[in-house]
Amino acid sequence: MADQLRWDYLSCYGAKHISTPNLDWLASQGVRFNRAYVQAPVCGPSRMSFYTGRYVRSHGATWNGFPLRVGEPTLGDHLRQSGVKCSLVGKTHMTPDREGMQRLGIAPESTIGALVSECGFEVFVRDDGTNHSDYPNRHAEDYDQYLRKHGMDGDNPWEEWANTGIASDGKLVSGWMLENASVAARVPKEHSETAWLTTRGIEYIESQGETPWLCHLSYIKPHWPYMAPEPYNRLYNSADLPPVNRSDLEKNTDHPFLQAWINMRVSQSFSRDEIRHTVAPVYMGLIKELDDQLGRLFDYLKSSGKLENTMVVFCSDHGDHMGDHWLGEKDLFHDCSARVPLIIYDPREKANSTRGTSVDQLVEGIDLAPTFIEYFGGEVQPHVIEGRSLEPWLHGDTPPWRSYCVSEYDYATRDARVALGIDQNDARLAMIFDGRFKYIHVEGMRPLLFDLETDPEEVVELGANPDYADHIKRLAALHFEWSRQHHTRTTLSADTIEKMTAAREPPGILIGYANRKELEDDGLTMPPHAER
Repeated sequence: MADQLRWDYLSCYGAKHISTPNLDWLASQGVRFNRAYVQAPVCGPSRMSFYTGRYVRSHGATWNGFPLRVGEPTLGDHLRQSGVKCSLVGKTHMTPDREGMQRLGIAPESTIGALVSECGFEVFVRDDGTNHSDYPNRHAEDYDQYLRKHGMDGDNPWEEWANTGIASDGKLVSGWMLENASVAARVPKEHSETAWLTTRGIEYIESQGETPWLCHLSYIKPHWPYMAPEPYNRLYNSADLPPVNRSDLEKNTDHPFLQAWINMRVSQSFSRDEIRHTVAPVYMGLIKELDDQLGRLFDYLKSSGKLENTMVVFCSDHGDHMGDHWLGEKDLFHDCSARVPLIIYDPREKANSTRGTSVDQLVEGIDLAPTFIEYFGGEVQPHVIEGRSLEPWLHGDTPPWRSYCVSEYDYATRDARVALGIDQNDARLAMIFDGRFKYIHVEGMRPLLFDLETDPEEVVELGANPDYADHIKRLAALHFEWSRQHHTRTTLSADTIEKMTAAREPPGILIGYANRKELEDDGLTMPPHAER
């Protein structure tokens, strides 16, 4: 899993401004899913959906740093039932529910507590790549230690080497300042965070015995800070960039929510050409570095013979606006943010007929958990897992499939919410996308609507256009239908509930019978204690 990687910045998805030959090779050996959408266009909640197979409204971790509550079933929990080790190498953005653990008497250092604290993963190495040494969920100590071992010391080596450069005047400059993006990071490319995580991933695989395993190799980049080591900081320049995708119509929108978002600092910065022309080429360089390191990983899998029995999945947790639509960062539901690359290589013979093909059906991030459960021979529990296994598409089948996909966004902590004067309980969005129309419910305001058939760039917002009232009504009904579904009834399976229904009331409980004859006509008898 990459972090903040746009789907349209990979050559296997048609990008002409960048070449990603190693991911192109993976796509040639597997299936490329063309319309995969995350369940939230921001790191934490998106990842919690990947890790649980459940929608954001179901698992409740709606924003970065919002804990995943104790007891929420995770991929690791499901796989361990099949005897599979589920391990982490890299980032999760997981925040443990310490209050819940304390209430239940679960010690964080216990076996169960460690799994609950790490979203069900056994941690080989965790690296969330955040900047402050006292940040409570930084988890970058291993990389700091590695840098120090190679002579890159300091109070915070991640900050001082991987995300600091030396300007032409010899001064140290921070990668947090966008104007410094083109300066090379002090860290050599062989010791960059991306290279190091690749090495740790290979070390994990080499250390495994006969026990089946899943390795979540989770990269930090191309997420900000946008600073790359030599030569990746200078592989591209502004002339290599695709045209920015935005219009004056968007900038002058009459929708208060969009106005507030465009006015936020990060959007104002990336709306400036000089910022985009400085940052986006380095963003591309970070993607190129990631592709190079994935090539190294793929070469190892080939040479070791492990590619013959290892499923390889590549995806991202969300994208990056990079100035499109007058916006910066991720957030919101434009395709550059909510749509992600998804490539799956299945080593089994049943997948031979689909190698090098693509699928256009609507796929969600929550579909990976059931795919992995089925791959290892486990049974998917549909009352818990809300995604759908992608295995049929990998094996050339055409199963009944969803007619729309869903993504959600909680903007309670964002500046735009304050600017709009919205109560935090109402600061929520939901996207319903049927493959053509993208409907966005904005609590307390009129909805947003985009027609991706006539406007694939998503620059014409149609929510106030009366000609599209019927489509808004239809999609709002789909949103209501989805919202009414069971999202939290996870403790009893459908089979158990059917058996309870067939048995009617619990044994010995007789409600509504006027006399013994009615009871006997129903095939029931009086309980022994009632026979006198």
